[in-house]
Amino acid sequence: MLTVLSSIWEGGSGRFSIIVLCCWMLVAVLSLVWTPRSLWETDGFHVWQSPSWAHLLGTDGSGADIMSWLMAGSATELGIVALTVLLTATLGCLFVLSMLSSHLMLAHASVVIIDALISLPTVLLALILAVPLGPSVMVIVVACSFGYSLNLARVVRPQALLVARSEFVESSLSSGAGSFRVFRTHIVPNILPMLLVQLSMCAGTVILAEAGLTYLGIGVPSGVASWGHSLTTSVRFINVYPLAVVWPGLVVTVVVVALNLFGDALRDAVDPLTNPRLRKHQTQVSSTVGRRS
Repeated sequence: MLTVLSSIWEGGSGRFSIIVLCCWMLVAVLSLVWTPRSLWETDGFHVWQSPSWAHLLGTDGSGADIMSWLMAGSATELGIVALTVLLTATLGCLFVLSMLSSHLMLAHASVVIIDALISLPTVLLALILAVPLGPSVMVIVVACSFGYSLNLARVVRPQALLVARSEFVESSLSSGAGSFRVFRTHIVPNILPMLLVQLSMCAGTVILAEAGLTYLGIGVPSGVASWGHSLTTSVRFINVYPLAVVWPGLVVTVVVVALNLFGDALRDAVDPLTNPRLRKHQTQVSSTVGRRS
């Protein structure tokens, strides 16, 4: 793990992404116990205020502190991203496992069904889910996870098929290993770099999706702080006070760029072919294990 992290830190883009993501997490944790102002503190006599010592990022149309809402929104975004990535990884691996099944009928049916479902827009899924659930975080998480996992399975499937047809996988199957064990111990480690890139793109995209779905009224409910909520409440008054839109837009852009760069850096760091330090470390570990045995 230290070898991977130090490899990411060596590159400029990796260093930038780590710094931004660490700041995001620290602010999210801090916002749970402290914000400069109460979220519900409004002042009708000081709306659309410019940045000052009292309000570092100014105030919105209700006189609320923009910085406090962005800090509280960072915790909501972090929760949405974590849940979506976890659910996407789980569903995506299950879809890939079904497409690699030794039962040809199940494998072919899975490919056809996934190709059919992938044509459904994520927004449509969210609208369908919003009917029984109403605007909620779960609508964003479930709709985005389902849509992204289909894309992930489709992108990863060719490489997973190559690994599944390799000699070491066939040898493992002939020795009596089960399909799930082979998938977990042989296939997943070999497709991990591609999985990480797809999941990092998923993490960045879900932040943009949250902003869009909240703007449509089916995302984060009103009263819950999120970056999408800050954009939604301010975008109508962009001609009156552009900074109220610039701040949340800037935060969203920087974090999404950091997530994408982190995914690229992580892909290179965990792949022994592109990371000589990891290759050397694995060789040393193998030599040590060989001498002990």
